[in-house]
Amino acid sequence: MNATTSTHRMLQRTLATLALALGCALAPARAADAPAPADAASAPAPAAAASAPAPAASASADQASLDARAQDLKDQVIRLNRDLLVLEEELLFPASTQVALFVSMDVGKLFALDSVQVKLDDKLVANYLYTPLEVTALHRGGVQRLYLGNLRAGPHEITAFFTGQGPHERDYKRATTLQFDKGSEPQYIELRIKDSLGKLQPEFDVKVWQ
Repeated sequence: MNATTSTHRMLQRTLATLALALGCALAPARAADAPAPADAASAPAPAAAASAPAPAASASADQASLDARAQDLKDQVIRLNRDLLVLEEELLFPASTQVALFVSMDVGKLFALDSVQVKLDDKLVANYLYTPLEVTALHRGGVQRLYLGNLRAGPHEITAFFTGQGPHERDYKRATTLQFDKGSEPQYIELRIKDSLGKLQPEFDVKVWQ
């Protein structure tokens, strides 16, 4: 077993332990909030208990301590889960073979995006249909990670197909192709949609980040 796999399993066990601890920490609070049985609620309380003052301040302090502990455990679970996801990504997509595709839009007033389809070396790797909210997010400068996978070192070809509506609400489908060399480092590729104000047409290109 290599060190990465051992760390991965250790994180999984720790995450499970913290989740169990969180459940145990919350159990007393749930029990305290549960309604009392009908017969116990209707029975008259003993005179001694009735005359004794309720320890309200102590109960409030205990509840605050319990809430703080539960929140701390939640924060630990969230951090460990994030670390686990990063580790899983490193295991599945090592730097030497990793390739990631991103989609961005610059202005985008001349093109209403509907879908993007991507082929790597003539193999379909992504086919995404956009919602209006996702298109709005891209218009505001958002960048979407469309694909994450593995690719051997050497020459490759990427082709992206963009479908939507162009000027005057005409149906639009354009493709752009780029050849690139994959090295030993992670490869980041951006699919860009831009407005060409001079041509009054949308433009589509592929940029390989070095």
